[in-house]
Amino acid sequence: MATNINRDGDTVELVNPPKFEYGQKVRSKKYVRNDGTFQGREVGEILVSKGDVGYVTSIGTFLQQFYIYGIDFYELGYRVGMRGKELELTDEAVVEDEGEIHG
Repeated sequence: MATNINRDGDTVELVNPPKFEYGQKVRSKKYVRNDGTFQGREVGEILVSKGDVGYVTSIGTFLQQFYIYGIDFYELGYRVGMRGKELELTDEAVVEDEGEIHG
């Protein structure tokens, strides 16, 4: 019997393509604290503030359920892994996407 390992009430994201693409400019929708996986900073210390802007540099998965986006927060000088629900495209990214000509 298969069990659902979903622990935080979210649906499994991997049944759909990633929400963001490499190189897209994104903004944090929330504060992100160090959960102990970011070396050189105290557990609980804020790594990313709401509104901080960065670029998607990698797309991985976690627990075979969720996409984890590596976001380069260039102004902060480091990269942080974040869930899609913690991010949004910047206004500039939306304009750039709409301005592209595909064909």
